Amino acid sequence: MTPGDPSYVHLGGEEPLIGTTIDRFFREAAVRFARHEAVVSVPQRRRLTYGELDEQVEHLARGLVGLGLTPGERVGIWATQNIEWVVLQLATTRVGAVLVNINPAYRISELRHALELARVQTLVLIPSFRTSRYADMVCELCPEARDLDPESFARRGGSTLAALRRVVVYDPQDAAATRRPAAGITTWAEVIAAGRDVTDEQMAGRAAALDPDDPINIQFTSGTTGFPKAVVLTHHNILNNGWFVGHVMRLTEADRVCVPVPFYHCFGMVVSNLACLTHGAAIVIPASHFEAGATLDAIQSERCTAVHGVPTMFIAELERPDFGDHDLSSLRTGIMAGAPCPPRLVRRVMEDMGCREILIGYGMTETSPVTHMTRPRDPFEKRTETVGTNLPHQEVKIVDPGTGRTVARGEPGEVCFRGYHVMRGYFDQPEATGQAIDDAGWMHSGDLGVLDDDGYLRITGRLKDMIIRGGENIYPAEIEAFYYEHPMVAQAAVFGVPDPRMGEEVGAWIKLRDGASADPDQLRAYARSRIAHYKVPRYIWIVDEFPMTVTGKIQKFRIRETVARWLDVSAPANTG
Repeated sequence: MTPGDPSYVHLGGEEPLIGTTIDRFFREAAVRFARHEAVVSVPQRRRLTYGELDEQVEHLARGLVGLGLTPGERVGIWATQNIEWVVLQLATTRVGAVLVNINPAYRISELRHALELARVQTLVLIPSFRTSRYADMVCELCPEARDLDPESFARRGGSTLAALRRVVVYDPQDAAATRRPAAGITTWAEVIAAGRDVTDEQMAGRAAALDPDDPINIQFTSGTTGFPKAVVLTHHNILNNGWFVGHVMRLTEADRVCVPVPFYHCFGMVVSNLACLTHGAAIVIPASHFEAGATLDAIQSERCTAVHGVPTMFIAELERPDFGDHDLSSLRTGIMAGAPCPPRLVRRVMEDMGCREILIGYGMTETSPVTHMTRPRDPFEKRTETVGTNLPHQEVKIVDPGTGRTVARGEPGEVCFRGYHVMRGYFDQPEATGQAIDDAGWMHSGDLGVLDDDGYLRITGRLKDMIIRGGENIYPAEIEAFYYEHPMVAQAAVFGVPDPRMGEEVGAWIKLRDGASADPDQLRAYARSRIAHYKVPRYIWIVDEFPMTVTGKIQKFRIRETVARWLDVSAPANTG
């Protein structure tokens, strides 16, 4: 490329796209890697080979058919990380049901929103997580589940959750012995039993009816700007994305990937699970939910060759007092993604964790999710200061947010994507889908970025997060990256604060490293000699924690709401 060329890249590929379904691809992998470990759950003290996983998937798939699930039916999963989650993930692809991933941290209003938005027909859950008693919450939303038997519950009339017909519970410690918490709730063992009379012909008919372009998964957007939307993804979307992620990681059956990221999120389900299952690698579950110590323990005990995580997870692991007591010498690679990845943190993971081939991943739920990754052989600067280049068979361009015109290389604008990975749409929300995907098929990300002459993408912030101070456009990600270089700073979030004269001023929440000491004046003085004066935060608050999604993304709209109360001003209009 030459300077001044348009900010557009289409990356071809030596490997063609996969034109089959997830189930057909997994069945072939299960034969090739039958004796290799497919999934290891440290908290459950269980491990399955590919052959054994395939058997369990078949039992559950038959049970779902015996229960009466029809192709296209939406099956919600409300659970933490465990083997049964992976089994259900694959079983739904075998029978053509649409898996709906539900955040284990949801409280009752969020659960209602998810179930109603996706019109979930079958809900699979664990008994509880932390202080949340899942069965009780479902019964509160749907009182008929307390008194009606499962068959009567399935036939009931209108209610607050009119689409819901079945609720299934399992205990990860002993799914076969799970007790029924309410009359209308079915147990995992009863589902398996329902499949005993399902014939081979019935299962073959289901398999023959599957198509790669069928919707197979609904994932909710992260909720960083308000209520999530339901993203519809197909076999073709997520199978190919998982395959190419694993291809870039150079995964083989010899690899063991430590997966502390939640399965309900596209990172866990696609970037981790499908990347492993398409390459014969083992999924290692270190804990039912993220624990830094358990992650380090699992890497050591299971001799993991890779580890995934969002930046806050890697920070928590590196900051543990016993970090140096762990043998992490088996690590080769991994992925850091899900939020901006400070270069200083990437360097620490390479040097202190010994994860020399750690890769940065970037994308969004609506793009299955990965669009860009760094590569093991990229120059060090590219690996630490960009999100790499797009994956094979994908297009990317940068456009002027105001005009929609493609900008020149090196100029900032909104990042847009087109290709196999772009979602089918938002479930039952054609207007929202039309706002996100234009007439030419381009997905508008809402992210701001710059493509350099080599095709590497640098993310500069969110369109909705951009601060306009006295006519100057200020990108919070740039200031956040600057503060991450400060030796006392562990985390930073920069945002706009309403101002009657300037329109907006720069505000920052700063979390200091353990044992560190600094005050707002010192942090401002540090910035004044190093960045332009208009980027120096007028407001700085030292905080102990940030409002976060479960996947480690900072919810800036909640920060702005909090700051608005503190300062008794209106939150900026661009809160999303």
